[in-house]
Parts: sequence; structure tokens; C-alpha cells
Amino acid sequence: MVNYTLWSNIRALAQTKKKGRKIGKLRFKSAFRYRTLNYNQSGFKIDREHEFITFSKIGALPFRMHRPYSGDVKGVLITRSGGEWYVIIQAEQKVSEPKREGRSVGIDVGLNSFAVDSDGTVIENPRLFEQSRDRIKKLQQSGTRKKRFSRNWKTAKSRLEKVYDHITNQKKDFLHKLSRQYVDAYATICVEDLNIKYLKENGKSTGLRRSIHDASWGRFYSYLAYKAESAGTNLIKVDPRDTTQMCSNCGSIVKKTLSERVHECPCCGFVADRDYNAAVNIHRVGMEQPFEPVEMLCISQPGKFPICRAVETMPLHRISVMQVLSMKQEAPP
Repeated sequence: MVNYTLWSNIRALAQTKKKGRKIGKLRFKSAFRYRTLNYNQSGFKIDREHEFITFSKIGALPFRMHRPYSGDVKGVLITRSGGEWYVIIQAEQKVSEPKREGRSVGIDVGLNSFAVDSDGTVIENPRLFEQSRDRIKKLQQSGTRKKRFSRNWKTAKSRLEKVYDHITNQKKDFLHKLSRQYVDAYATICVEDLNIKYLKENGKSTGLRRSIHDASWGRFYSYLAYKAESAGTNLIKVDPRDTTQMCSNCGSIVKKTLSERVHECPCCGFVADRDYNAAVNIHRVGMEQPFEPVEMLCISQPGKFPICRAVETMPLHRISVMQVLSMKQEAPP
């Protein structure tokens, strides 16, 4: 498997070079960075009854089953994280039948709020990395002051790794529970087909790129995709072009900067939260629905003509991070 990974990377670099992009050389991982072994198809034997797993060239090792698995086992990964060793079992399962009836929703991800859907639900952005940023900075400074490969340097490095692992586990817990909530509640989910890598590389500032990385939109979409496939939920990705600028009431294009958080349409008078307006557009485009103008409210002012303004039909319902984290752990995949 290591040999396969090496040559696949070499082929990928060759194809990238043919496209005219400047590439460097392969960087081989040192003993401190190489943390994963991949047993693909063979070389392992799992004894679930006695909780032992046998690897070729290594031997029999005891393990604790975190959650049961089902299906045909196709591979096993051994990985080290934060001083602990983990076994990841890859199993092939049957795809569930698609849900014929049920509600549909559009989800718009962002930085001010992690997500806003077309039903008016606002998910608070946890900003987990920002909360631990000062601690990470101190641990990084502590490690650079110590002699490389000394005992104190290894201790400082281990502490820093544990903080990063804790942040990663918090992110995974939040995203797993949120994606499970959406997959169980809806038969069709519409999201934007974002080029997240491009957004990270071409962000206007370091803070913006760091915030996009901290939000982990790609991981959220990945969790939604495989959970939706397993549960029979239909996941639709739509073109993100103009989903934020378009008015969800009349279809007019209303240009807005990133700092403008309220959508105000000069054509029809529709006023709504910027992210909610985008979520409605994502839902409408994904479900191929026509525009349905909302009820207009005329406000009379003394000595002036009446002003017509669209009434926001869906009040926003805010969900905090703690409400998501307090959910039970997702069902076994």
C-alpha cells in the first residue's frame, strides 16, 4: 500500500506538471510524521468475540471496540494520534433505499454563523480554533525554546499535539451531530458546490483564510454526503453563483459586500437576513422551484405615498453550539 501511494503521488505530480503548474519534489515523511499504516484487503484478522486483532509482521493486539460495525471488511488502518493508537475498520455496506417522501431544505454555510437553512434555523459558529489560539501560541513558543529532540522538547511537542487533537475531536463531534440531525430530519438536502480549496488559497487576508479553515465546511459536506447515502437522503449540490446576490423573492440581482449582513431588494422591497436569503435561493435552485413572492405590507406615512415592504415569512431560530453538542452521539454507521 505504501508503494501504491508513492507511485500514485508521482503520477499526480506528473499530470499537474503537464497542466503547466509549477511543482516541487515529493517530501518523504520522517519517523515523527509517519503515523498511519494501511492494511488493504488482507494482512489482518479480527476476533470480535475476544477483542483481538492480528496484523501480519506485527502480531496479535488487544483492542477496545468503540462501536460495532457491519458489512464486509475491506481494509484496516492503524493510526497514532495524541499518544494513543487507533484501529479504523473500513467496511462495505448496502446503500439504503431513497426516501420517497419528506421535507427538503437548503443550507448556506458561512463564517458569521456556521450555517443558516431555508427553514430559518441559524447554527452558531463554534470557532473552536480561535478559543484555543492563545494556548497553542504559548505551547509553540515553549517548544521552540527547547533543544530539538531533547526530552523537554518531546514533552512540549506532545502537549501541543494533544491540544490540536482535542480541537479536532471537538470539530468532528460538532459536525457529526449536526450532519446527523439534518440527514434524519429531511429527505432532500441542497447545499452549495463550493470550491473550498480556492477560497482558502485566495482569501483576502490571513484571518479570513484561517476562519475558513476553522469552519471545516469541507468536512461538514463530506459527513453529509456519506450519511445521506447511508440513510437514503438525497444530497443536491447547486452552483453557488449569485446565490447570495439574488433576491429570493423576485430574482433580481442585488450586489452586496461581505460586510452587508442584511438583504434589501430595491425592486420588490423584500428584506431578510443575508444568509437566510442565500439558503432560500439554494433550496429553490436545488429543487428547481419557481419564485413565489411573499405577502406585501403597505406602510402609510403622513404626507407621503404608501411604502410597500415584503414581510419576512420565516422568523430565524438560533441554535447554539451547546445545543448541538448536547445531542446524543450519532447512531453507528
